[in-house]
Amino acid sequence: MLKAEFVFREILFQVLEKKIYVFTQKDLAERLDVSLSNVNFALRPLRKMNAIKVNPRNFSVVNARKILYYWSSVRDLKKDIIYKTRVERPAREIERAMPSGIVFGAFSAFKFKFKGVPADYSEVYVYGGSLSEIRKRFPERKGNANLFVLQKDELMNSYGNTTPIAQTFVDLWNLPEWYAKDFLKELEAKINGLLE
Repeated sequence: MLKAEFVFREILFQVLEKKIYVFTQKDLAERLDVSLSNVNFALRPLRKMNAIKVNPRNFSVVNARKILYYWSSVRDLKKDIIYKTRVERPAREIERAMPSGIVFGAFSAFKFKFKGVPADYSEVYVYGGSLSEIRKRFPERKGNANLFVLQKDELMNSYGNTTPIAQTFVDLWNLPEWYAKDFLKELEAKINGLLE
């Protein structure tokens, strides 16, 4: 993920899951361990589309949906895939066999976060740093891949063992599986409820 995406993720995490709408660039830079110029760069398009209002000492989020859709449109999920393979097991068994330290994304994140799913799914997307244990448990096999490991950034552990709601949405937005739209529709309704 790009450093700007760290900023989008943190802002949306705070808005959707903590109900915090006011930020300072300095606080974001320190929390995310990125430069102030990176934060400023990330905020430029948000300011231009009136998703945030910049005040003399801080900025506030005025339209979180615009940030969410903007991030969805610039996210390059395929670029972050570091390993994929075919596993001849159902998704729930693949999820159960995952090593510790991974972060569940996409369909699995939705399932664990909301205790249910709007449609059956067969692909598992996880974020992981070290591939040795994953390769041991899920060796490389030919066929249509149904296990995808994406590069985990150093900040992800602070959000728990699933991607935050906004990142789950953004990742689902970028998936090719036809049933991702069912997950998106339900997640969008949940997000709308959080923003009311």
